Amino acid sequence: MGEDVANERGGADRKGWVRVLESVPDRRVRPCVESASDADVSAAIARAQRGDEDAFRVVYRAVQPKLHRYLRILVGQDAEDVASEAWLQIARDLRSFRGDADGFRGWAATIARHRALDHLRQQARRPAVAVPTEWLPELSAREDTAEAAIQGMSTEAALALIAALPPDQAEAVVLAVVLGLDAPSAGKVLGKRPGAVRTAVYRGLRTLAGRVGDRGVTLSGRSTLGEV
Repeated sequence: MGEDVANERGGADRKGWVRVLESVPDRRVRPCVESASDADVSAAIARAQRGDEDAFRVVYRAVQPKLHRYLRILVGQDAEDVASEAWLQIARDLRSFRGDADGFRGWAATIARHRALDHLRQQARRPAVAVPTEWLPELSAREDTAEAAIQGMSTEAALALIAALPPDQAEAVVLAVVLGLDAPSAGKVLGKRPGAVRTAVYRGLRTLAGRVGDRGVTLSGRSTLGEV
């Protein structure tokens, strides 16, 4: 009987999370900076696990933009559909998550990646990210790292550059620079050792440094992963 009550409660929670997701006015990603701190997100995750729908909105709005950018690299214009599938699973399994905001980003990225790979298998192709050239902004010559240059560009322009990298480098760069994962966390998402992730990020940023440098920006190719 206890199990039936738990299942019934879980089903009610999932319906509530779906309602929350549908209530977000605009789920498309805009080129803005997510304002919630990691401490705020960690606290919101704990409250959401207890059934707080407003807290779930805080978590969603803090994580979804970055998760969507990651999915754009994997599935292109189908990112919104795949993100919706990922969030439904995140909502379903939320009570099983253990960790803070950093851990949640890695957990969410893993779920999103699995949904993206399922989608690609169904499509049997990797969609290209088509970006009009007029979306590319003029870059400031004061920026001196690849990460800063990427973050200073519009979402579409940055993704266009990253999407042109080899797939393993593109994924690693997005996980490190956009989602802010460290090498071990990104390695868990990708199923690779931290050293391999660092190498992929380093090579990807070096390539980006050259490409963005051609537009008048001096870049160092430094990774955000650091020595872990």
